[in-house]
Amino acid sequence: MDRSRVPLLLSPYQNRPWMVNDGAAAAAAGGSKGLKGIVAGGITGGIEICITYPTEYVKTQLQLDEKGANKRYNGIADCVKKTVSERGFFGLYRGLSVLVYGSIPKSAARFGAFEYLRSKAVNSQGQLSNSGKLLCGLGAGVCEAIVAVTPMETIKVKFINDQRSANPRFKGFAHGVGEIIKAEGISGIYKGLSATILKQGSNQAIRFFVMESLKDLYKGDDPNKSVPKLLVGAFGAVAGAASVFGNTPLDVVKTRMQGLEASKYKNTADCALQIFRNEGPAAFYKGTVPRLGRVCLDVGITFMIYDSFMEVFNKVWKD
Repeated sequence: MDRSRVPLLLSPYQNRPWMVNDGAAAAAAGGSKGLKGIVAGGITGGIEICITYPTEYVKTQLQLDEKGANKRYNGIADCVKKTVSERGFFGLYRGLSVLVYGSIPKSAARFGAFEYLRSKAVNSQGQLSNSGKLLCGLGAGVCEAIVAVTPMETIKVKFINDQRSANPRFKGFAHGVGEIIKAEGISGIYKGLSATILKQGSNQAIRFFVMESLKDLYKGDDPNKSVPKLLVGAFGAVAGAASVFGNTPLDVVKTRMQGLEASKYKNTADCALQIFRNEGPAAFYKGTVPRLGRVCLDVGITFMIYDSFMEVFNKVWKD
């Protein structure tokens, strides 16, 4: 028998290279990447919120502040001054426990989803296309909105809003959540879901796109080149600023939809329409300055911490 005429036994995937990365091994690797992202993201979220919470508190207070007789604050400094005067320095940390409980699963869901989606979307060189960066970021934002952000943000806004009243009703995290569910049902902690999905989806699409693009620009032709952590922080700050200018109007609508007076709005579109009619277009950019400061610091710190943990995990935690 002339063996030269017998076709060689080839891999079943030789003529279907796209299937090489879709097998069980690839699935396991994707799952491992996602798990690393969940653990590193959770740790990162807990550290980050403890550093940046006061700016989040001020931003939320300003966004809840309406025009007219009910207006309480004349800007950032006035909000800080009145809060410290009425409740002391740690008044700026009211509601922190809610965000600590929320930031860990939020960050875990975001980075876990991004790492998993990224592992499925990279090319043979391990690079993401521009559309891949946007879609992976979008997927990460939608995931965190549903899993953690909507319930925790709703609870946070109601807690902060409650503290604005002369006689606050909520005595702590568990009591407050119980009171909200008792009064409004489980849907009471899922107010503004569509606005939150829009906000978080666009947020993370912008942030991850900018972050990954800046990293690729720095690395040039060497995809394995390490990016210094301070530079990662600077890239994160730029990504955060881009997301603020891109979706602050959505953040304002989301905050109103999750406040204690959310019942006066029929839905997200009605909320946006009422804000526009009653307060004008400038109202959609309320809290931009404190949000800009918080988000730039937040995203810069978050990516620095996250990259540090992932660097360690990639050395000691093999796929």
